[in-house]
Parts: sequence; structure tokens; C-alpha cells
Amino acid sequence: MKTRSNTRDIVVVAASLGGLQALRTILSSLPTDLPASIFVVVHIGAWPSLLPEIFQTDCLLPVMHAQDGQPIALATVYVAPSDRHMLMRNGVIVLSTGPKEKFARPAADPLFGCAAVEYGSRAIGVILTGKLDDGAAGLKAVDACGGFTIVQDPSSCLAPDMPKAALQAVSPDRVVPLEGIAAAIVSALTDDSRKRLSMDEREQIALETKIVLTGR
Repeated sequence: MKTRSNTRDIVVVAASLGGLQALRTILSSLPTDLPASIFVVVHIGAWPSLLPEIFQTDCLLPVMHAQDGQPIALATVYVAPSDRHMLMRNGVIVLSTGPKEKFARPAADPLFGCAAVEYGSRAIGVILTGKLDDGAAGLKAVDACGGFTIVQDPSSCLAPDMPKAALQAVSPDRVVPLEGIAAAIVSALTDDSRKRLSMDEREQIALETKIVLTGR
């Protein structure tokens, strides 16, 4: 995957209850020449998933289920398949049957943590509507490793638990209603602000990510 080292170009997005419509709204508003890769986790468990087909009806970018070993391409939306954690390493996607996180597989925390360790300040983490608190620890990891953080305004969520938990875990760069998420993502791609890295947290995140990867 070719990219400038200082460019934010990895976007990880998590949603649960209410996420289907939220994601359709966001993905339909992204430009066709988006200079980033989008990774989406929805809590679907082991149920068969038609999410790529559903999202593709509104989205101008290609949308697909992620495949193990698939090279990461720009201007593409990758959706975590049923019963697999979606991760990335060395420019390719890694699917894992590692332990469930927050009672979910696929889950947000493994994806966000892996993006934080692999891509640091290049990562953008987005938490959307959903129950419970999956994604809060992952968004904290993105922030600790220098990435950009976006949280959907809980008042615009069908289920505000996930955004509220994220807001308790980190002070995000942006808190915006659903209609502003796509614009916030596009704006974050060229945001050149940099954060102080937490190396202790990064090492802990890297260890946790390694455990998930060994569960393949």
C-alpha cells in the first residue's frame, strides 16, 4: 500500500445497534477518490452477513468482505466477515478466530488496537451507535498511538452506549452528529496535528494484538 508517511489513510469504524443506517449514511457521503482505506466492524456474530451488498447500494466506493491475506487498497471499504476479527499487518488484512472481545467476534477493540500499533498517527478511529462498550479501549489505543479520534454525538444515536463509553475513555478530536461524520473523516485525512505518544500503552496494546493474532 503506497502512501505518504505523514498522511492519515487508515479509517477504522465500529457500530452495533443502529449501525446499519448510520453506516449507510456515512458511506454514501464519502468521495470516490477517498485517499484512505475504510475498515468496518458491525456486531454480527456468526450470522451470515450481507453487509457489503447493503452498503454498496448507497456507497460509491467498492465495498467487500475482508479476506485473509488480502492486500489493503485505498478508496476501498472492507467489512469484517461473520465470526472473524479483522486485523491488519504489513499492508495486508488478517482474519482471526481469536477469543471474543466484549462478547463479540468480530469486535472493534482488536481492529482499533491493531490499527493503532501498525499505523500510529495514520489511523483514524470512529465510534458509532451501539450497545455496551466495545470500541472504547480501541479508541483509547488509537489516541495513545497518535491517531485521530471521532465519536458520534450520543444524542444522535439509536443506542448511545458505545459513544458514551468512548467519551469516558478518551477526549476525542471530534464529537459530531451522524450527518457530520463523513465530513469529519475527510477533514481528518489532512489534519496535520500530532499528539504525544504513550509508549507504555503502545507496548501493552501490541501485546494484546499479538494474542489475537496468535488465535488465527
